[in-house]
Amino acid sequence: MAYLAPAEFVTKMVDAGESKLLMSTRDTLIRAYMAGAILALAAAFAVSVSVNTGNPLIGALLFPVGFCMLYLMGFDLLTGVFTLAPLAVFDRRPGATWAGVLRNWGLVFVGNFAGALTVAVFMAIIFTFGFTEAPNAIGQKIGSIGEARTVGYAAHGAAGMLTLFIRGVMCNWMVSTGVVAALMSTSVSGKVIAMWMPILVFFYMGFEHSIVNMFLFPSGLMLGGHFTLMDYFLWNEIPTVLGNLVGGLSFVGATLYATHVKTAPKRVLA
Repeated sequence: MAYLAPAEFVTKMVDAGESKLLMSTRDTLIRAYMAGAILALAAAFAVSVSVNTGNPLIGALLFPVGFCMLYLMGFDLLTGVFTLAPLAVFDRRPGATWAGVLRNWGLVFVGNFAGALTVAVFMAIIFTFGFTEAPNAIGQKIGSIGEARTVGYAAHGAAGMLTLFIRGVMCNWMVSTGVVAALMSTSVSGKVIAMWMPILVFFYMGFEHSIVNMFLFPSGLMLGGHFTLMDYFLWNEIPTVLGNLVGGLSFVGATLYATHVKTAPKRVLA
């Protein structure tokens, strides 16, 4: 599978972060839009499989197909740029600044949200025959997911908010591991196998992914979920984004950079 050593693929992580900071606004938005749309479609697919088979594990096993497609086509998720973009600043690459990092994150957020929202509207139309019928079984499930993962957290108060945040942290620990895993190989098959494993873990464990939620919750509102737009942002999207940022940067990006690029001096034996 043409495996690369950690020092090699972590250097590629820094290169990727630099490339994203230097990318034009137009290209950043297009790539983010398509990433959000494809991941949203994969989420709809996974929920459909889970409902039709009655087995959530099968849905989780198949969900990573969307992540693999968007990565191989060079599109960008917010969860990935949370991990990669700051590394260019850490490494003091020319032109890499925190202002550039924040610009990149903002553009990718907007693009991801627009792409996911587009698919949310499309799927809501499909699940209701153009809003002329009650949602089918899959649409009802999406509505119940949105309700459980907003007002369900709110019912627990501060403990619910902490749980939501930690699920966001754990999510991007796994998702960013998938982003990095794709850099470990130079073959398509190697990239797909490496990406598949951590994405499967995150989805089956019910961790909170900010871009998946950009699809699930707007579509849930359209499909009759009993929660509000404010519930969605306050009791899911904002804490999830913050958790995703902490998880990806702390447990993946900064950790790998510190031990494989800025390594500590070797011990001298007596």
